Amino acid sequence: MSLFDQVSADIVTAMKSRDKVSLEALRNVKKAFLEAKTAPGANDTLTDDTALKLIQKLVKQGKDAAAIYTEQSRPDLAEAELAQVSVMERYLPVALTDEELTAALRDIIASVGAQGPKDMGRVMGVATKQLAGKAEGRAISAKVKELLN
Repeated sequence: MSLFDQVSADIVTAMKSRDKVSLEALRNVKKAFLEAKTAPGANDTLTDDTALKLIQKLVKQGKDAAAIYTEQSRPDLAEAELAQVSVMERYLPVALTDEELTAALRDIIASVGAQGPKDMGRVMGVATKQLAGKAEGRAISAKVKELLN
């Protein structure tokens, strides 16, 4: 079952169980999916890779919004945003632990032949492709800097 179909089925389940938080989050996800499917050049298709990237983007936006709400002393809105983020995160692959990320990046650095900070661009290019969906870009960047210095 594709991610699009899974989200659609889970919307029905959320409606039946009257789970408003899940329903709102999943409707937002499906809206993003439909926009991507109908975008020019998409040919009315949505691969699971593209769907995962969209969910990751929505999760990041939700976390950023929650941080802003917290700064603005609006914990009620931050809480609601984080509740939706937790629903969306169920569809993402399990994130790498710090040790797993370090090991994967050491392998990438060795395969690329990076020697120092000047090679960060080459390492990041390979790392972001290989670790897509498994780690956030910020975490990858910070760990690459640490390992190359």
